[in-house]
Amino acid sequence: MTPYPARDERLAIRGGTALPLHERVHIMGVVNVTPDSFSDGGHYLQSDAAIRHAMVLVEQGADLLDVGAESSRPGADPVEEAEELRRLLPVVRELAKRTSVPISVDTTKAAVAERALDLGASLINDVSALQFDPRMAQVVARSGAGVVLMHMQGIPKTMQQRPFYANVVDEVHAFLSDRLYAATQAGIQREMILIDPGIGFGKNIEHNLKLLAHLEKLLPLGRPILAGVSRKGFIGAILDRPVDGRLMGTAAAVAVAIMKGVRMVRVHDVAPILDVIKMVEAIVRYQESASVHNQPAE
Repeated sequence: MTPYPARDERLAIRGGTALPLHERVHIMGVVNVTPDSFSDGGHYLQSDAAIRHAMVLVEQGADLLDVGAESSRPGADPVEEAEELRRLLPVVRELAKRTSVPISVDTTKAAVAERALDLGASLINDVSALQFDPRMAQVVARSGAGVVLMHMQGIPKTMQQRPFYANVVDEVHAFLSDRLYAATQAGIQREMILIDPGIGFGKNIEHNLKLLAHLEKLLPLGRPILAGVSRKGFIGAILDRPVDGRLMGTAAAVAVAIMKGVRMVRVHDVAPILDVIKMVEAIVRYQESASVHNQPAE
């Protein structure tokens, strides 16, 4: 078990808000406004349905809402900017009015990020780690928004065809280190950055398992880790379960990720995963307390 890091792991976002990730693991609830996302594509494509779903996630305990209008599932085709904006903006606009829960926008396009931030979004979740659009880093830095830098090998359309690593943990660490440097050089403050190892993004089953087993090796990068394991394909492959039968596998992966030091999880099923988090945190607190009490007297 990896004890919770002693260092301050607050995440600063727009408006002077700081999420206390050092105090407890936070939940990012998934809101897919897409016809083709791997888990719930088409369920919330209409704005009203997406908004209702988002508000349910808030009631269940989501700390952030991650709204995406372009699927990044394996094999997904890119979406035109105008279509992404058409799907996304009505949802972000209404959620910003209805809830104080911070809104994250899952996009790789600077123009989409810019419009969403203008409407009240607080964080940009960029699966390309600011690489696909050369303006994205500038938009994030200028706005004062938080940002998620995620590792992905390749692009969504082809990333799962033949992923290869000499050592997946070392390569993900090196990539995230480079992207952290690039982000700060572009003017983004370190305290506004989350890192994400990109479970399922250009990785086979073994790669995903190895990353989960060694997530603590990313802690020296000095930024809170976000893990997105919810309903992922490797869980389905291991358990032989369809997408809607992967809750228990997701719960197990989330528990391991938290024990390894992850401070935020991105999930579809907020209520049951909140129970998992509370249970794991109770165990970790007990272990830390017992360790202190068992220290030999000097």
